[in-house]
Amino acid sequence: MSLTIAIVAPGAMGAGVGQRLAENKVTVLTSLAGRSEASAARAQKAGMVGVGDAQLAEADFLLSIVPPGEAVALARRLAPVLRASNRKTVYVDCNAVSPPTAQEIADVIATTGCMFVDAGIIGPPPQPGSANTKFYVSGPAAYDFARLNERGLIVRVLDGPLTAASAMKMSYAGITKGFTALGAAMMLAATRGGSAAALKAELEESQGALFNWLSRQVPGMYPKAYRWVAELDEIAGFVGQDHPEHAMFAAAARFYEEMAKDVDGENSETAALDKFIGR
Repeated sequence: MSLTIAIVAPGAMGAGVGQRLAENKVTVLTSLAGRSEASAARAQKAGMVGVGDAQLAEADFLLSIVPPGEAVALARRLAPVLRASNRKTVYVDCNAVSPPTAQEIADVIATTGCMFVDAGIIGPPPQPGSANTKFYVSGPAAYDFARLNERGLIVRVLDGPLTAASAMKMSYAGITKGFTALGAAMMLAATRGGSAAALKAELEESQGALFNWLSRQVPGMYPKAYRWVAELDEIAGFVGQDHPEHAMFAAAARFYEEMAKDVDGENSETAALDKFIGR
């Protein structure tokens, strides 16, 4: 059966998901409005077709895959065309946002007559032959979206409230990105304190698995730090201001904010981290 899926936007994750679907005989649409030439080239390589917003609204599913801070704005931008469309798409929010933010998006979509699916993506952008990118989904239409298990995606339906998938994403990302911030912060503190070599040696000796994980995770964070700022703020909101860990994740967001400003160079913090892990 023919299937059309719209994905906004064709970033690394969106294009990766789009290519996986296109390889499985799905027509994949996207929006190139305001996007760079690099984004347009990435979309074309992935087999995605650029169309106007009105055509996006005619797809079987519309996947929102944007930076967390843009998720609500995208839903509001598309709401008029979704409302005007005779064919009601299923709007799938795949962004790293907290349950309250996911509910806010769901409320916007509810005014359009479209169904809403809350989704959390765990893993990197799909690569040909890979199976480590998973969609956790929740909501009344989640089982409908699970049909994409037959089109190359790995979709896992969660029982529970509408925003259960966002709770899953926030919890998982809080662990992985929280540990990354903690590890990088203490590597930098040890470097400033003159104990970097000793700390590295001890980690390798007594915490080898953790050190190997951080050696991959920390450099991978550099180009993504700007995206992780809003995500860690969402995680802080998810745990709640009444709990002390709220301040911990808010501080991690500020850490990534500073890392995003870092300029590569001999004295930069990224250079210090690379030296610590031997990169």
